[in-house]
Amino acid sequence: MQRRISLFGATGTIGDNTLDLVDRHPDRFRIDVLTAQQNCDKLIALMQKHKPQVVVIGDDAGRQKIAAAMPDFSGDILVGEAGLLEAAQLSVDVAVMAIVGFAGLAPALTCAEQGGILALANKEALVAAGPLLMQRAHRHGTTILPVDSEHNAIYQLLGAQAGHDIDKMVLTASGGPFRDWSIGDMAKATPAQAVAHPNWTMGAKISVDSATLMNKGLELIEARHLFNIAPAKLDVLVHKQSIVHGLVYFNDGSVLAQKGSPDMRIPLAYCMAYPERIATGVSPLDLAAIGRLDFEAADRTRFPCLALAEAAMQSGGGAPIALNAANEVAVAAFLDGRLGFGAISALVAAVMDGLDATAPDDLAAILDIDRAARRSAQSYLEKAG
Repeated sequence: MQRRISLFGATGTIGDNTLDLVDRHPDRFRIDVLTAQQNCDKLIALMQKHKPQVVVIGDDAGRQKIAAAMPDFSGDILVGEAGLLEAAQLSVDVAVMAIVGFAGLAPALTCAEQGGILALANKEALVAAGPLLMQRAHRHGTTILPVDSEHNAIYQLLGAQAGHDIDKMVLTASGGPFRDWSIGDMAKATPAQAVAHPNWTMGAKISVDSATLMNKGLELIEARHLFNIAPAKLDVLVHKQSIVHGLVYFNDGSVLAQKGSPDMRIPLAYCMAYPERIATGVSPLDLAAIGRLDFEAADRTRFPCLALAEAAMQSGGGAPIALNAANEVAVAAFLDGRLGFGAISALVAAVMDGLDATAPDDLAAILDIDRAARRSAQSYLEKAG
């Protein structure tokens, strides 16, 4: 029996990998929902191939373009944030949440109320609203499966329950494109250099986050909520080959590690076919050919964004929301050439220092903190010239 799939963020890298798996297993999966923000041409091509029941595009101009290109389309063409929320209310077997940034929060919360599986590739949903998201999923019987390779690795090792016999969980980081650069050289890095990840093919924003190690800091906050584990039991290890994705240290001295090639189809397939496993098209891991696996401690001095994220995780409350909002503004400014690479962490630190964010108890309070942090970040940019 085919599983019905909603794919939020269909035209990005996660979308590409999800659809590759659908193509490999047409007997297992069918696409019911496709969404995109701006890329109408690609969305139209995907509609023609997969024939979804519902599509969502970012604005009305996109809706008109789709309607003109596909006059015989009998499904619904929805628009913007309201369209995403309406699509998220549809009952499917697996909702893949691959929208990048804070925009994925509200639809992820709505998907968590529908039951089934929420395959979560959006970091911000857990960073900004971890307790709220997990509570909703539990209340409505929704299984949240992490798409990030590191969290997926831990989930494969443990399942949803962490237990009390764990000394430490470790997420690995490739170190990004600047893992061997000096602080001085990193300060002068260009956007083109920052997005040239050595191991993974990703979008621009997440590639920059990988270069600053903010990505790994956000993942620590996610793990805190996914596995209900104390911040003191979470750590990061730099592993340049990206073969080992997660490790669990037990109180008896045992260490379990999950390994796999750096290909997002592996964790996606785990989520989409759960609890079964399916072929992904990824070549088998050849450890003899790889020859060696290297590990080193993460340097918080060279990568201050990691330390900022850890501080936000320790503080809790509104701190992770402010961290995420400030980072989104900073990365956008860096990609636009308005902020230096070395100044990303300075902007984030300034916003966090100047914002008194108490713990939010609902989505409205989360949005208030997010807006305040973004205003503060924009003010920082204006003062910095």
